[in-house]
Amino acid sequence: MGKLKKKDLPDFGHLAQPGTEIMVRVTPKAARNAILVNKDEIQITVTEAPENGKATEAVRRLLARAMGTATSNLELRRGATSRNKVFVYVGL
Repeated sequence: MGKLKKKDLPDFGHLAQPGTEIMVRVTPKAARNAILVNKDEIQITVTEAPENGKATEAVRRLLARAMGTATSNLELRRGATSRNKVFVYVGL
């Protein structure tokens, strides 16, 4: 499946503040990559399987793209093996 275009993603640029924690709910092995926002919850679906951190890395890439930053600026704080993950923005 092709890459999502920036225009198809929500604008999360306001989250690119140092120390900001971003809580997401992940659905691996989905039909397509997408970011959905329901009230205050961010739901991310990725096509990758939850094996060896592949789904987590796919989530990091998708979230970084929506924020307009590099993937290296997002660090996984909690939830390496859970569907509920917390990323923290560590960029400048």
